[in-house]
Amino acid sequence: MHLATLLFIMVAATAACVTVASHLGARAAIAAGLAVCTILGMATVRWARAAPGALKIGSEGLTVWCRAGILRVQGRIAGCSQWSDSLLMLYIEEDGGRVHRLLIVADMLGRDAFRQLAVLARRSAHVF
Repeated sequence: MHLATLLFIMVAATAACVTVASHLGARAAIAAGLAVCTILGMATVRWARAAPGALKIGSEGLTVWCRAGILRVQGRIAGCSQWSDSLLMLYIEEDGGRVHRLLIVADMLGRDAFRQLAVLARRSAHVF
């Protein structure tokens, strides 16, 4: 996933350079390419830090911790969307009413754990 993200950043920076160079010249193209690399690099780091490190399914809902062991979200599953056997989007509602989105890729979990979570999410999303 990191390699694909790096490749995407390189393609986006190259596209920005080519586009800007044809209109404003080489110096502006280099600046645009560096800006695109910086923005996308910072977004990638932020995304990596926010990735869940551990999930716990309990009787009261789902608990998500980050890789540093800090509790990120705790609440009930309020909705879900599933794309095939590879991607699951959970909507987790906290006690205060705030809703968090959690994107889970099948590679993050074992196949059986992903399937169990998908079934639980579909059932929980319909219970009010």
